[in-house]
Amino acid sequence: MIKRIMVVEDNDLNRKLFCDVLKANGFAVEPVADGEIVLETARSVSPDLIIMDIQLPGVSGVDLIEAAKRDLKLSEIPVLAVTAFAAKGDEERIRAAGASGYLAKPVSIMPFMNAVKELLPL
Repeated sequence: MIKRIMVVEDNDLNRKLFCDVLKANGFAVEPVADGEIVLETARSVSPDLIIMDIQLPGVSGVDLIEAAKRDLKLSEIPVLAVTAFAAKGDEERIRAAGASGYLAKPVSIMPFMNAVKELLPL
Protein backbone atom coordinates (compact mmCIF):
# COMPACT_ATOMS: atom_id res chain seq x y z
CA MET A 1 0.00 0.00 0.00
CA ILE A 2 1.45 3.35 -1.03
CA LYS A 3 1.76 5.82 1.82
CA ARG A 4 0.23 9.28 1.24
CA ILE A 5 2.04 12.35 2.50
CA MET A 6 0.48 15.80 2.68
CA VAL A 7 3.06 18.52 2.06
CA VAL A 8 2.04 21.89 3.55
CA GLU A 9 4.44 24.54 2.21
CA ASP A 10 3.65 28.00 0.86
CA ASN A 11 6.98 28.35 -0.99
CA ASP A 12 6.48 26.93 -4.49
CA LEU A 13 10.08 25.75 -4.92
CA ASN A 14 10.25 24.04 -1.52
CA ARG A 15 6.84 22.39 -2.04
CA LYS A 16 7.87 21.09 -5.48
CA LEU A 17 11.22 19.85 -4.16
CA PHE A 18 9.63 18.00 -1.22
CA CYS A 19 6.94 16.49 -3.48
CA ASP A 20 9.44 15.43 -6.18
CA VAL A 21 11.74 13.77 -3.63
CA LEU A 22 8.84 11.96 -1.97
CA LYS A 23 7.42 10.76 -5.32
CA ALA A 24 10.88 9.53 -6.35
CA ASN A 25 10.91 7.49 -3.13
CA GLY A 26 7.56 5.85 -3.88
CA PHE A 27 5.16 8.01 -1.87
CA ALA A 28 1.90 9.56 -3.03
CA VAL A 29 1.81 13.27 -2.29
CA GLU A 30 -0.88 15.84 -1.63
CA PRO A 31 0.61 19.35 -1.96
CA VAL A 32 -1.08 22.17 -0.04
CA ALA A 33 0.04 25.79 -0.42
CA ASP A 34 -2.73 27.49 1.56
CA GLY A 35 -2.68 27.14 5.35
CA GLU A 36 -6.39 27.97 5.50
CA ILE A 37 -7.35 24.63 3.89
CA VAL A 38 -4.90 22.33 5.68
CA LEU A 39 -7.30 20.72 8.17
CA GLU A 40 -10.10 20.33 5.61
CA THR A 41 -7.69 18.77 3.09
CA ALA A 42 -6.24 16.43 5.72
CA ARG A 43 -9.75 15.24 6.65
CA SER A 44 -10.59 14.52 3.01
CA VAL A 45 -7.34 12.77 1.95
CA SER A 46 -6.43 11.04 5.26
CA PRO A 47 -2.65 11.24 4.81
CA ASP A 48 -0.27 8.87 6.58
CA LEU A 49 2.04 11.80 7.37
CA ILE A 50 1.79 15.60 7.27
CA ILE A 51 4.88 17.66 6.49
CA MET A 52 4.12 21.10 7.93
CA ASP A 53 5.83 24.39 7.22
CA ILE A 54 5.61 26.54 10.37
CA GLN A 55 5.71 29.99 8.73
CA LEU A 56 2.57 30.16 6.61
CA PRO A 57 0.81 33.35 5.51
CA GLY A 58 -2.23 34.09 7.65
CA VAL A 59 -1.92 31.09 9.96
CA SER A 60 0.78 29.52 12.12
CA GLY A 61 1.85 25.96 11.42
CA VAL A 62 2.08 25.51 15.20
CA ASP A 63 -1.62 26.43 15.51
CA LEU A 64 -2.45 23.97 12.70
CA ILE A 65 -0.53 21.18 14.43
CA GLU A 66 -2.37 21.88 17.70
CA ALA A 67 -5.73 21.92 15.88
CA ALA A 68 -4.95 18.64 14.10
CA LYS A 69 -4.01 17.00 17.41
CA ARG A 70 -7.38 18.08 18.88
CA ASP A 71 -9.28 16.68 15.86
CA LEU A 72 -10.34 13.04 16.40
CA LYS A 73 -9.97 12.20 12.68
CA LEU A 74 -6.47 13.75 12.46
CA SER A 75 -4.97 13.29 15.92
CA GLU A 76 -3.10 10.05 15.12
CA ILE A 77 -1.40 11.38 11.96
CA PRO A 78 2.29 12.11 12.62
CA VAL A 79 3.46 15.63 11.73
CA LEU A 80 6.98 16.50 10.56
CA ALA A 81 7.58 20.23 11.13
CA VAL A 82 9.95 21.82 8.62
CA THR A 83 10.83 25.38 9.43
CA ALA A 84 13.23 28.25 9.11
CA PHE A 85 12.52 28.86 12.82
CA ALA A 86 15.63 27.40 14.34
CA ALA A 87 16.16 29.59 17.38
CA LYS A 88 16.68 28.23 20.86
CA GLY A 89 13.43 26.81 22.21
CA ASP A 90 11.64 26.62 18.86
CA GLU A 91 12.00 22.85 18.46
CA GLU A 92 10.65 22.29 22.00
CA ARG A 93 7.71 24.63 21.37
CA ILE A 94 6.87 22.96 18.04
CA ARG A 95 7.16 19.46 19.51
CA ALA A 96 5.02 20.53 22.48
CA ALA A 97 2.31 21.52 19.98
CA GLY A 98 2.27 17.89 18.80
CA ALA A 99 4.88 17.59 16.04
CA SER A 100 6.44 14.12 15.90
CA GLY A 101 9.54 15.33 14.07
CA TYR A 102 11.39 18.59 13.41
CA LEU A 103 13.76 19.73 10.67
CA ALA A 104 15.32 23.18 10.28
CA LYS A 105 15.57 24.74 6.83
CA PRO A 106 17.47 24.61 4.63
CA VAL A 107 16.76 20.90 4.47
CA SER A 108 19.10 18.38 2.85
CA ILE A 109 17.54 15.43 1.02
CA MET A 110 19.08 12.63 3.12
CA PRO A 111 18.04 13.99 6.57
CA PHE A 112 14.62 14.84 5.10
CA MET A 113 14.05 11.28 3.85
CA ASN A 114 15.45 9.78 7.06
CA ALA A 115 12.95 11.86 9.09
CA VAL A 116 10.09 10.79 6.81
CA LYS A 117 11.05 7.10 7.03
CA GLU A 118 11.39 7.34 10.82
CA LEU A 119 7.78 8.58 11.08
CA LEU A 120 6.46 6.24 8.37
CA PRO A 121 8.05 2.81 8.78
CA LEU A 122 7.46 0.67 5.69
